[in-house]
Amino acid sequence: MESVQAIKQRFEIIGNDPKLNRAIEKAIQVAPTDITVLVAGESGVGKENIPRIIHSLSHRKHGKYIAVNCGAIPEGTIDSELFGHEKGAFTGATNTREGYFEVADGGTIFLDEVGELPLTTQVRLLRVLENGEFIKVGSSQVQKTDVRIVAATNVNLFDAIEKGKFREDLYYRLSTVDITLPPLRDRKDDIHLLFRKFVADFAHKYKMPPLKLDENAIQLLQKFRWSGNIRQLRNVAEQISVLETNRDISAVTLQSYLPVLGNNLPSVIKDKKSESDFSTEREILYKVLFDMKSDLNDLKKLTLELIQNGVSKVQETNQNLIKKIYGSKENDSEIDFEEEPRSALITTQNNQELYQEHDDNYLFAETIEEEETLRLEQKEIEMIKKSLEKNKGKRKAAADELGISERTLYRKIKQFDL
Repeated sequence: MESVQAIKQRFEIIGNDPKLNRAIEKAIQVAPTDITVLVAGESGVGKENIPRIIHSLSHRKHGKYIAVNCGAIPEGTIDSELFGHEKGAFTGATNTREGYFEVADGGTIFLDEVGELPLTTQVRLLRVLENGEFIKVGSSQVQKTDVRIVAATNVNLFDAIEKGKFREDLYYRLSTVDITLPPLRDRKDDIHLLFRKFVADFAHKYKMPPLKLDENAIQLLQKFRWSGNIRQLRNVAEQISVLETNRDISAVTLQSYLPVLGNNLPSVIKDKKSESDFSTEREILYKVLFDMKSDLNDLKKLTLELIQNGVSKVQETNQNLIKKIYGSKENDSEIDFEEEPRSALITTQNNQELYQEHDDNYLFAETIEEEETLRLEQKEIEMIKKSLEKNKGKRKAAADELGISERTLYRKIKQFDL
């Protein structure tokens, strides 16, 4: 069994952090087995090194190694990519295609960003993990494969399970062994080592002297949050290497290449609204709309009373309603209503009461109803658009958030031409 130090040299992994060493140790220990491994860690921490280590130290090292970024493949084609398809299975399927699980038979598949897999694909993946079986898209024939799966994610899968976006049974099948890589901000002593490695590589690549940081620049480098982790550090090292003619870098110079520090500190103000915030906003909006409708109904009732009974009688019998609409004032009794209403009450054969205007104004009741409908419709369109944007166009997630069925949401989308 190779040592941790030998593996780090072989795969050019820089750092002596205990958490990093422990992650590599676990990869070495689990490699000779066929156990499924789940690698966790933030984006940019180097999760892709762990499956490469596992594959190279396993009995499958002479088999194929395929890395798949699940988040980069469109939802409509990911089943075809992973499991293959038969000719004519869908529009554009002009030939039979082998999927990754068929191609990598006897080898290893690395599923990066596994938390982005659609639920239907998760079911297919679960079957492969349980008995090595899969079915091509458009086929009814069961095929067998012998692959080892190493998965990685930068999201909290427990949160995804609670939200119904990830299957709990799949999580427990994938995470037989968990390996977690620490973020760069938790490896402060490794930051300068990594930076020196990167600037040395770029000096060789671009045929120029390597950079050198002064003491203050080193302290700034170690204090910075590095939300993009190793990937962000490498990008900064490359920028400075190419753009700076003076190879002695001060803290001031380094600071000019770093994002504004405030963006890397905790903030009370959220950049994005959480799901609970959106729900609260929706509830408030509903309440305002219902209150408006109630007020309009009260106003229509008072208008009807005015038309039927005249001003004086209305003021005597509807004081509470008048106060509700116009507010409470000492001179409520002095509120002026037009003595001669402009609308005449008409009784139709079906005993329905309508208002006929004597001038060019619209029918009062119809106008109010039309305005109510337009306002409610506009708010409904607004809310559907917001939910679809928030859920990246996924109708099922948007429907769940809006509290309606997916079929109803689809009908609304067609109705409002969204």
